[in-house]
Amino acid sequence: MSEKENRIEEQEFTEDVQVADENGATTENTQENNEEQPNELDAAKAKIAELSDKYLRQVAEFDNYRKRTMKEKAELIKNGGERVMESILPVLDDFERALANMGKDESAKEILTGIELIHNKFIGILKQNGLQKIETENADFNTDYHEAIAMVPAPVAELKGKVIDCVQTGYMLNDKVLRHAKVAVGE
Repeated sequence: MSEKENRIEEQEFTEDVQVADENGATTENTQENNEEQPNELDAAKAKIAELSDKYLRQVAEFDNYRKRTMKEKAELIKNGGERVMESILPVLDDFERALANMGKDESAKEILTGIELIHNKFIGILKQNGLQKIETENADFNTDYHEAIAMVPAPVAELKGKVIDCVQTGYMLNDKVLRHAKVAVGE
């Protein structure tokens, strides 16, 4: 647009404003606008507060989700080998029975020594991976770690409520019971 056209438009606009002032319509509209402005401002503030609250809740929810998934992932990594360890326990039991029976035979001393070395190495690897034997010798009966399969009369009064004999060894994996120890308890 040229300068001339701009001036003509400005004059027309000024004339429109002056006509509106003369009729009084513009002044009434200004008062209505002043009354509507605080209501709109309050509504906008309320909307901002609502959205801010919603945003903070979403951030907190996401943070809780992130923490929960990290904890679950760490737990999964820590106890990921639980199934494998459970499947190895019967082999470990067989190993221990074989060692106990071979100790009775004098002709198998050299074989017994070799198997003991293999057994100790196997136990060492399992311990490195978090497997621990549940101790039962002279221990108080604890349902968190022991499973009572028999109640036997205690030979002495001090053995009441204590483990007298271990029928099957129990194991823990990273402080979680993998298999309860099956024991006989004195009564």
